[in-house]
Amino acid sequence: MSDRPARRDPSKLVEAPGFRDYVRDDWGPADRRVRAVPGAAEAAAAHRARLSAAFPGKRIAVGAGRAPVRSNDTDYEFRADSDFAWLTGCYAEGAVLVMHPVGDGHDAVLHLREPAGPAEADFFANARDGELWIGAAPGLAEWAEALGIACRPLEELPKVLRGQLPEVLAAKGVEPLLDALVGAHSSELRTTLAELRRIKDDWEIGQLQAAVDATVLGFADVARELPEAVRGGGERWLQGTFDRRARTLGNGPGYASIVAAGEHAPVLHWTRCDGPVAEDGVLLLDAGVEMGTLYTADVTRTFPVSGEFSDAQARVYDLVYEAHVAAMAEVRPGREYKAFHDTAMRVLAEGLHDWGLLPGSVDKSLDPRGQHHRRYIVCGVGHLLGLDVHDCARASAESYHEGVLEVGMALTVEPGLYFHPNDLTVPPELRGIGVRIEDDLIVTATGNQVISDALPITRDGIAEWVRARAGSLGS
Repeated sequence: MSDRPARRDPSKLVEAPGFRDYVRDDWGPADRRVRAVPGAAEAAAAHRARLSAAFPGKRIAVGAGRAPVRSNDTDYEFRADSDFAWLTGCYAEGAVLVMHPVGDGHDAVLHLREPAGPAEADFFANARDGELWIGAAPGLAEWAEALGIACRPLEELPKVLRGQLPEVLAAKGVEPLLDALVGAHSSELRTTLAELRRIKDDWEIGQLQAAVDATVLGFADVARELPEAVRGGGERWLQGTFDRRARTLGNGPGYASIVAAGEHAPVLHWTRCDGPVAEDGVLLLDAGVEMGTLYTADVTRTFPVSGEFSDAQARVYDLVYEAHVAAMAEVRPGREYKAFHDTAMRVLAEGLHDWGLLPGSVDKSLDPRGQHHRRYIVCGVGHLLGLDVHDCARASAESYHEGVLEVGMALTVEPGLYFHPNDLTVPPELRGIGVRIEDDLIVTATGNQVISDALPITRDGIAEWVRARAGSLGS
């Protein structure tokens, strides 16, 4: 039996009158300011107006959600629901937005938990929310001032949502309190929000550009650390390198970074990042910085670790590059969304056929009943981008994959080829090579803007870019 003293429960301090009296008084003002990004409140108000027009006469409720439990009494870091963030610019855990129908529109009220002050036991006794544990947090007045929206205590929510009229539209599965108060799940609300979010306004495009700019710096950090990774740091060292930049300039990585070296490069979602980095291999880096406003980049480049591609690596890279350029040319308003996907697949299939890797003609492979080329690229070649890395996923097929591109859409184009080391259908020199090139684009009135073009995409360009940052690995 251990002779160590039992761990004391800080909540028991409430039973000590001396402590309770002493901790209550003599606290000066705390810094509770909301450090809002310029333009965020105005953008959120415009977003609410668009949603209001879609559902006249109905109450609308959207929750921020809560951090999921990681293990026992520790939680994952909180990240607000994307629809909630789009409508409010608020990132407070447990908050709920309610839009009340008034005349031709809606009045918005944000319901939040008021921080526990020194007069309350939670101030010192609640290790999850108490300010002596987690620091000062904005209150209702601070959020109201920052966002220009009425803020009320979360405790009023049951009364606000009571009754069947007006009808309440809410999505379940995000905020437990909202789930308990509203019986019906509204897929209509989530679908409408996803479709509204497809078109980015100027403020949102600015946030995406900021996310990409930070991501470019993170890619440069990784390139500079290639020598250390080769010496033994491995993929994990490079993952930490990028993630440090993401945490410094933004909220963190927008998704689990893919740092895939050598034979891991063909693995589409290699997020374990626990392998070595060989000097003669390639490094496939798929990563993006998520800003404090939660808008994320999603960029991929494939680096020659040594600064030079081998003949086999160059062969694969050049075909992917050809597909990438052809696909990006299809991104323009009025074009079918699937056009860039179809174009990339045709270029890749033609190249694979020329290499003798397809069991028949190119047309046979491209036929929906064929698809032989997809053995080497089972994933798609792009998606919408925004608050989520795979943005607007709840949109209807007609407005997304089966629709047309519109001005203001943000999307990625990311063709690749993935030859696994144990794939006996490819010649030995190609096995274990994976290449992907991914850029972030905005659909403009005249075509598209590649907002990630600060990173080169040609084979010689990316090799020179790596050499300029990593230097000579042999030195």
